[in-house]
Amino acid sequence: MIELKNVSKKFGRLSVLNNINLLFEEGQCVALIGPNGCGKTTLIKSILGMVLQDGGDIIFKGKNIKNDYEYRKHIGYMPQIGRYPENMSIGQVIEMIKNIRQSNNNIDEELLNQFQLTQMFYKQMRTLSGGTTQKVSATLAFLFNPDVLILDEPTAGLDPLSSEILKEKILKEKQNGKLILITSHLLSELDELVSHLIFMQEGKINFYQSIETLKRETGEDKISKVISKILKQQN
Repeated sequence: MIELKNVSKKFGRLSVLNNINLLFEEGQCVALIGPNGCGKTTLIKSILGMVLQDGGDIIFKGKNIKNDYEYRKHIGYMPQIGRYPENMSIGQVIEMIKNIRQSNNNIDEELLNQFQLTQMFYKQMRTLSGGTTQKVSATLAFLFNPDVLILDEPTAGLDPLSSEILKEKILKEKQNGKLILITSHLLSELDELVSHLIFMQEGKINFYQSIETLKRETGEDKISKVISKILKQQN
């Protein structure tokens, strides 16, 4: 579904992505893990078209995304920190995005209802807590029933109940065959969600394998322990 071929990116003299080659397929839920500054955010923004790579190609459903912005309609993106017009209410923001997207897909309001956001439609964005803003971001990511979901630290700032609601939604969409990419520093949150794991270091892919394979090869059951054991073996 999404393929990266020799993707590279520099900011000045700093090489952030070094000849990245990846293939993501339908039904995968992929965790993108790595230390701060390893290139995760740049990789995500390159797929979203928010950062233009210096070299290589990004292919979405068989088509190069260069000069083709229509592919973004098939992606739902939840940023780590959502930034919205402060003077607009929750309801106004959601209606604005609906008007901008003009999507013909079935609108998915499951999270809208489960987070009980309709009861807060009148609240202005500037008055919201970080957790409630996260709920708005999650709702918008899933709202247009996209084929691909890119979730950046999705459970950060959410209360335990809301976190479980979101994780159940992620699992549901994974079972529906959607491709889901997740970045998170909360590795314990990923154990029951992801099917594959990418670990990045210094702009390169250290490893990319299925969770099943990684657990079998390391003898560990937790993602945090899997990563720790592999890095110790490499050192």
